[in-house]
Amino acid sequence: MRGAQAEGGGGAPSSPWGVTLAIGGLYVGQSVIGGLTWSGLPAVLRSQGLPLEHVGLLSLLVLPWALKFLWAPAVERVRLPPGRPARSGAVVLAVGAAAVAGLVAAGWVGPAPLWATLACLMWVALATSTVDIAVDGYAVQTLRATELGWGNAAQVGGGYLGHALGAGAFLAAVGWIGWGPAVGLAALAVSLLAVPFLLRARRGEPAGEPGPRPSLRAALARAEVRRGLALAAIQVTAQKTAMGLLGPFFIDQGWSLAQVGLLNGAGALGLGVAGAGLGGALVRRFGIRRVLIGAALVQAGVLGLMGLHAASGLLPVAALAALALAGGSLVMATGFVALYAQFMAWSAPRQAGVDFTLFQSADAAVSMLTGLAAGALAGALGWAGFFWIAAALALAAIPALLRATRAQG
Repeated sequence: MRGAQAEGGGGAPSSPWGVTLAIGGLYVGQSVIGGLTWSGLPAVLRSQGLPLEHVGLLSLLVLPWALKFLWAPAVERVRLPPGRPARSGAVVLAVGAAAVAGLVAAGWVGPAPLWATLACLMWVALATSTVDIAVDGYAVQTLRATELGWGNAAQVGGGYLGHALGAGAFLAAVGWIGWGPAVGLAALAVSLLAVPFLLRARRGEPAGEPGPRPSLRAALARAEVRRGLALAAIQVTAQKTAMGLLGPFFIDQGWSLAQVGLLNGAGALGLGVAGAGLGGALVRRFGIRRVLIGAALVQAGVLGLMGLHAASGLLPVAALAALALAGGSLVMATGFVALYAQFMAWSAPRQAGVDFTLFQSADAAVSMLTGLAAGALAGALGWAGFFWIAAALALAAIPALLRATRAQG
């Protein structure tokens, strides 16, 4: 059974708002790096004339995030010494400092030669993915079951906000002051965003629970983890199948790149953060199961209407944009707050970072597979058929979600 542990192993329960602020700062910082790496840097490289084949090498930086479950047990063994207070703060401080150092090095050597920048950013990706293991474990240990929604609202909302800063504000800074100083500002921002967590961790952390050493074998032996992996596949299929192709769809509708960028930037950011907050409130009010089912049902309706427009041109431009924002940001963020709250609930406190990391890796793997399948389906069937199939998948997910979460009612 999981729930908040007393800080320092025996004090008053931790403040949920303090924990949410602390972990939220780190989630924003991690996403600043992600936005800089996967959205900001490609634009910088292309503006300097690098061929798309070279820009595509940045996809290699996803590998540490996809594979971090392999070293999650080792991180948890360091973070959770048996019978002694957890060392989340120490792990975040040491590994986070390595990430900041890597960013500073990338600002000094880059953006060209590309191989040197890639080497620095691969180091940063390894460090930040390791920090993520410790932060997720801390959140699972520290937040009560009734507070998981707010913790995951901080995670999802922080992701949207940090990505916008890393992709948008960073690009503007590169244009104004150049690559090196802009990366230096990003490193400073990441450092400052970690301060609330480090200050909180100094006050004491929950003690590690007695039991076997954290391991992947122990995680996969638990029914909750196996159910969580299945739940990740169901929810990702319901929510993400069509989302990666919204930009190409609008291009085919005659929108300019600037219009699509505005839709995906300012509009998606605002509704993504709003959806994260809404998801936290709804999870607390109605429970995880109902929010997951509701998000899948609403997403099915959104995708069905988009298929109708693709077939008939029925909807005005404003309504079509509103649908895209609702499905791609508001509904998806709400649903994923509930999903990640369930992941936290099913993570064992004695090896929370291992269990939660496995769930995240499943999310990433299924997202990649559904993205590949989506492109093939849209190319073969056209936009109307594609959106209707995506809507059908969202509807089909509902009984599967009911089964996967049946004990949570």
